[in-house]
Amino acid sequence: MPHLPLSSFRPPLCGLRLSQGLPRPRPLSTHGSSISRRNREAKQKRLLEKQAALEAGITGKNKSLAEPSKAWSPKEIVLYEIPTEPGEKKDVSGPLPPAYSPRYVEAAWYPWWVREGFFKPEYQARLPQATGETFSMCIPPPNVTGSLHIGHALTVAIQDALVRWKGGEICEQLRALGASLDWDRECFTMDAGSSLAVTEAFVRLYNAGLLYRNRQLVNWSCALRSAVSDIEVENRPLPGRTELWLPGCLTPVSFGLLVSVAFPVDGEPDTEVVVGTTRPETLPGDVAVAVHPEDSRYTHLHGRQLRHPLTGQLLPLITDTAVQAHVGTGAVKVTPAHSPTDAEMGARHGLSPLSVIAEDGTMTSLCGEWLQGLHRFVAREKIMCALSERGQIRGLQDHSMVLPFCSRSGDVIEYLLKSQWFVRCQEMGDRAAKAVQSGALELCPSFHQKNWRHWFAHIGDWCVSRQLWWGHRIPAYLVMEGQEKDDREECWVVGRSEAEAREVAAKLTGSPEAELTLERDPDVLDTWFSSALFPFSALGWPHETPDLARFYPLSLLETGSDLLLFWVGRMVMLGTQLTGQLPFSKVLLHSMVRDRQGRKMSKSLGNVLDPRDIISGVKLQVLQAKLRDGNLDPAELAIAAAAQKKDFPHGIPECGTDALRFTLCSRGVLGDDLHLSVSEVLSCRHFCNKIWNALRFILHALGENFVPQPAEELSPSSPMDAWILSRLALAACECERGFLTQELSIVTHALHHFWLHNLCDIYLEAVKPVLSLEPCPPGPPQVLFSCADIGLRLLAPLMPFLAEELWQRLPPRPGGTPVPSICVAPYPTARSLEHWRQPALEQHFSQVQEAVQVLRALRATYQLTQARPRVLLQSSEPEEQGLFQVFLEPLGTLSHCAAVSLLPPGAVAPSGWAQATLSDTIQVYMELQGLVDPQTQLPRLAARRLKLQKQLDGLMAQTVSEGEAETQRQQRLSSLQLELSKLDQAASHLRQLMDEAPSPREL
Repeated sequence: MPHLPLSSFRPPLCGLRLSQGLPRPRPLSTHGSSISRRNREAKQKRLLEKQAALEAGITGKNKSLAEPSKAWSPKEIVLYEIPTEPGEKKDVSGPLPPAYSPRYVEAAWYPWWVREGFFKPEYQARLPQATGETFSMCIPPPNVTGSLHIGHALTVAIQDALVRWKGGEICEQLRALGASLDWDRECFTMDAGSSLAVTEAFVRLYNAGLLYRNRQLVNWSCALRSAVSDIEVENRPLPGRTELWLPGCLTPVSFGLLVSVAFPVDGEPDTEVVVGTTRPETLPGDVAVAVHPEDSRYTHLHGRQLRHPLTGQLLPLITDTAVQAHVGTGAVKVTPAHSPTDAEMGARHGLSPLSVIAEDGTMTSLCGEWLQGLHRFVAREKIMCALSERGQIRGLQDHSMVLPFCSRSGDVIEYLLKSQWFVRCQEMGDRAAKAVQSGALELCPSFHQKNWRHWFAHIGDWCVSRQLWWGHRIPAYLVMEGQEKDDREECWVVGRSEAEAREVAAKLTGSPEAELTLERDPDVLDTWFSSALFPFSALGWPHETPDLARFYPLSLLETGSDLLLFWVGRMVMLGTQLTGQLPFSKVLLHSMVRDRQGRKMSKSLGNVLDPRDIISGVKLQVLQAKLRDGNLDPAELAIAAAAQKKDFPHGIPECGTDALRFTLCSRGVLGDDLHLSVSEVLSCRHFCNKIWNALRFILHALGENFVPQPAEELSPSSPMDAWILSRLALAACECERGFLTQELSIVTHALHHFWLHNLCDIYLEAVKPVLSLEPCPPGPPQVLFSCADIGLRLLAPLMPFLAEELWQRLPPRPGGTPVPSICVAPYPTARSLEHWRQPALEQHFSQVQEAVQVLRALRATYQLTQARPRVLLQSSEPEEQGLFQVFLEPLGTLSHCAAVSLLPPGAVAPSGWAQATLSDTIQVYMELQGLVDPQTQLPRLAARRLKLQKQLDGLMAQTVSEGEAETQRQQRLSSLQLELSKLDQAASHLRQLMDEAPSPREL
């Protein structure tokens, strides 16, 4: 891990020392009663609790950083228009534009990063902070015909943040996201190296007896004319009758209907067995009817034959304990060629399957001429008509069911018997499951272990054959030997080449190689097979054994963590088998991105977000055009277009890459599904603008001739300087903790809190009076430079473009070799900044922050919008007075008040001053005489009081409830009562002012 060379920093604050630029208050009396140890301990506990509350923003992991949503209005787009050749460094000599504009900031940087080789391991290895270790991740290749959506953007944001912290259309999207990829190592799974690895893996698994060919049921997509993976089967629950538009069908098809069909008992014309089915089109493939052996309704029919209602053929009535007697009529039809459960039952009873649906979804010749060649759902209607005409339908009713769909084509999955290649998964799956159980493989977050165990406990053999035109051709050859053979007698050989396969075939058959005719399998391998091997082939396997301990895999997430777990499981199985080692010791599984309503992103819902649309902004008309260019049917298109118009009535505003990345990383990505709204990304754009303005202020304060001090010479010259440097060190500590645990929300919260609250809201405001002094003390500008330099480097992994744009404009530190880019600048570490940490000082300043909040509340109560009232602060504890004494000037500045002074313990406050309690021992007083008009303010307070009293009365009248609702009611009651008390106190002060003559302004 790189270290920032700041280890010699030592602040001269053994005790707190006032800077020369701060006025020293007069000595005040210190008389008063001593405080018992118990009181001191209780006070210390309260202070710690308050400090924890103030810092809650840093540790919150699941709360969004989004500020209250603001009405969106188009922002002025500032463009970077200086002529710059691709790969040439951006010109940063000019002034910063007045406002943050993503297009200006993100222009020109990425090509320069790539040309300079900042993302290359070789470049990283030459850096001073290099450790000699390699940290690398590869992005498994996404679908060649696809494009990235917001889920992929989350993956890239996580990966790139981690990499930056260490060291086609899709490619353009990755560049737009700022991914720190070594593009010279870009490869494709169809490249020669990857193809070699795929062939080698197939041959090795086959020779090890883990790959075999067999005729089995597979998931078949009639639209694709191919087998598909289990993970590509989407099971959709249907509540009852549902009309669906399917590929190849001119009219909608009805599902969710249960048809009851009579099967007459042979020899008994008046006796029948009624079976229910949701798939009448498979009736021609029935080979039996099954009942439970203990179902008394059918005991007398055991061993009897039934007449098929369509063909009239005799079918056996069998008994099987897998039949659920309480479901429907308790009798089920058995169709082994088109149902996985029926196939198992048929095998137990020695039933021969009948394949009645062809690869293209039409009915086969086994159905008879009246059905042969018809689309299966057209045949369904014809079968229903035939059954009705023959009087064999006994009922038709709505029926909830689960229907399997092909996630790629949208067609209903058919289960067909096909001769395919299968991988034996049981043994490999057991090893993968035990790896997690033993702790050798850690899944993060740990709740995925349950799914991992379940998946491997129920894993079946993996069909790797695909009938697609694109993919790795299976390295298997059918030995023809000059004669036709059926499937059971087929002779298959496997080889790395045809020559090797021919040699194997000669040994197997005893025939000379020259006399053999080999025909290569036309099928290709499942893309999951090559994807699972990609991390190994990318690191040189099979020619060299990759050092997997240095490799950190993350997949492109398409449909959620289940898909990611599926890919990781395949990779663990194959990798462990082929290389003899676990591919990695930890896997990081991130959340699935849903829309703001919690819905899964789907084209049919119109809620799919292209990262580039959020980055660059897009008009509603363009979004709607994208829908029309898709493959939605008219009904779905209308629904999607309406939903899109509702969600994005003005289109999507330009948010920028940095805002998108920061938003995605700010959520608890290791937990439940992530609900993303564009308004949150827009809020992060506002955060970018805040950082932008902060740097404009800092650069102005530094001036043109500013020379940063060497790091080892920097020491804070005031308590405020010491405080902000301590907060900066804490932010670095939190960032390091977040990166080490891969909980990037910790990093984003730490950075958000430091930049927005610590630096912008407090330090920059407090230091403005100091910076306006002539001459300006040298300390604050040096502290501002360090905050900008280190703060931007902390931010760079998450907001690379904004960080680079601003960091390049900072004056370089003297001495040493200048670092060309923030991409390769050392990342600040907790150890390098720990000498700045002063928790006690931060805790003391938290009391100052409370006083600021109280004083601002007083100003608001009395509507002191322009006036700068004087303030007195009184404590019964001398120690507390000493703590506040060093922060009196920033206290006045931050609370928008005039001079703040200390009132001796026991002294009486001036008459007519507003008073508020800060704690059990601290009171604050604010000057009102001459600053407010009681006759104007009293009616306003009375109106406000009346409104709050009505709210209080309404809550009091409510019936007492239970649980969280009652807790919220009580909290609201307490809040209203406190506010009323403050109004009464304010009214009393105002009436006192009316009765008294103006007091002289003196202290």
